[in-house]
Amino acid sequence: MIEKAKKLIHHFLEQSCRNFPDKTALIHEDVRATYSDINISANHLAGWLLDQKVSKGDRVALIMENCLEYVVSYYAVLKAGLVVSPLSYELKPDGLQPLLQELEPSIVIASTRCERVLRAANTDGIGIKAVVINKPKIDWHSSGLPVYSWEEVTNSHREQASPDIEIQPTDLASIIYTSGSTGKSKGVMLSHENIVANTDSICRYLCLGQDDIQMVVLPFFYVMGKSLLNTHFAVGGTVVINNKFAFPASVIKQMIEEKVTGFSGVPSTYAYLLHRSPLAACKDQLVSLRYCSQAGGHMSRQLKKELRQVLPDTTQIFIMYGATEASARLTCLDPDQFDKKMGSIGKPIPGVSLKILTLNGSEVSQGETGELVAAGSNIMQGYWKDLATSQKVLDGNGYHTGDLSHQDEDGFYYIKGRKDNLLKVGGHRINPQEIEDVIMESGLAIEAAVVGMPDALLGQKLVAMITPKDEELDENILLASCENKLPRYKIPSEIRFVKSLPKNISGKINLDQIIEILKNNTNPHR
Repeated sequence: MIEKAKKLIHHFLEQSCRNFPDKTALIHEDVRATYSDINISANHLAGWLLDQKVSKGDRVALIMENCLEYVVSYYAVLKAGLVVSPLSYELKPDGLQPLLQELEPSIVIASTRCERVLRAANTDGIGIKAVVINKPKIDWHSSGLPVYSWEEVTNSHREQASPDIEIQPTDLASIIYTSGSTGKSKGVMLSHENIVANTDSICRYLCLGQDDIQMVVLPFFYVMGKSLLNTHFAVGGTVVINNKFAFPASVIKQMIEEKVTGFSGVPSTYAYLLHRSPLAACKDQLVSLRYCSQAGGHMSRQLKKELRQVLPDTTQIFIMYGATEASARLTCLDPDQFDKKMGSIGKPIPGVSLKILTLNGSEVSQGETGELVAAGSNIMQGYWKDLATSQKVLDGNGYHTGDLSHQDEDGFYYIKGRKDNLLKVGGHRINPQEIEDVIMESGLAIEAAVVGMPDALLGQKLVAMITPKDEELDENILLASCENKLPRYKIPSEIRFVKSLPKNISGKINLDQIIEILKNNTNPHR
């Protein structure tokens, strides 16, 4: 559990530096950095940031893959009383430009990988005071921007202490953009208090301590990835960064070598590990793996069963549910209930309360379905520069998640799909998640997504995009499996086989991109 003195996010780093100065905090390829190394570097950078005549609350855009420099930058920005806004390192210029215009950052910190995209984006009129590039490779002289190298910045300011800035727990700390898998990304405003409260809860239910070693394959700009960093720095643990998940054998090998105790992923992470990695063959070597945790969307019962079979018997599985708007986490299913309540998202974590409400705002009866609404000190302040949308999802009851849910007789919560994702087919309201689960239960698919496409007769028709386990799978075999468990109006009209479903960088399935592929009648398979 987080010590009471830790009221601000950067206190995680500072307290662990005091308690474990020489302990390895971060491992990335050949880099092994201690808590003292990271804290000193963060103080240097924080001092330099303040020299740029920034004001408390100014935004700093952080565009960088997971690495030591990212971690130093993240905590340095917070130490300086600024607001850190991590952005995807896979954005193109036309995607980055509107976010920069919306954020109006005073400082941009980027890696070499993102340098050309940043250079190509139109930054005129934004008011950027300085750009810091880790190992710049291109000529910035004609850009009109003051550009500094990471080495120049961190070596020029030798401040040893954390800046003496008055920061309140309620001050805005971070603007994290939602994944945008089903619409426009929104900038979620999270305070120090929001993130500290949620970090505390996660540490408690995962029983995290200084001996925990977390393998991180999720990007830090994603709220779940960021929670892995904060939780382990809060308890004095160790974070192992591996940016090569496309080669999962190397990830598992490093997990064994570094005696990793925790692994976290979204559903597609585990689908990939189950079917395209040597996870099962390495079961007996993962002796240190205390737990695996899953969030980031619904994972089918079939995947959960397969995961339980290939993991060591002593490895606990935590099924979690949350949202960027909740600083990461809202519920957790206790591993002891994994088999009995496999379809559940569990119960609220410490500090969170939940209600299930009807459209008119009244609570539903036990067992009935309504919208899940969450309250707690982890709930966001609102969306950046979007008051109207903020007021739609935040009210006296809390944060309206947009997810349909019901609660069973034992108090466990279940998600039935998105309120705005129900498909209307021939007069029937259909939850695509139900069909996806049936497809996965067939044991024939690695992953599946069902969307609605325009149809002159039905209004919408169901189309399933599937990654089959067997590339020669006959779609009639899959349809026959569906017909045994679904009424005719829920059977997909069309099945499209693909090598992998389109995803965003955080690993979530991108439904908008699936629909675009189907509209254009393109086939990224076979």
